[in-house]
Amino acid sequence: MRRRITYGQYLAAVAATLARRHRPIWSWIRWRYVCKCGNELPCRQKHKLPIRRGHWPGERE
Repeated sequence: MRRRITYGQYLAAVAATLARRHRPIWSWIRWRYVCKCGNELPCRQKHKLPIRRGHWPGERE
């Protein structure tokens, strides 16, 4: 069974995931704060996320 979610709920879930993955943590190897994904701060990692409504299940216009 597929769970249908709204566009707003999906955006909130994506934002929470990105916030969890990309936050400053202390690196004992580099002896400074770095992004949790491993990049230098500020993290400018690009994420390919479909954001148009046509990509979401149940959101037909």
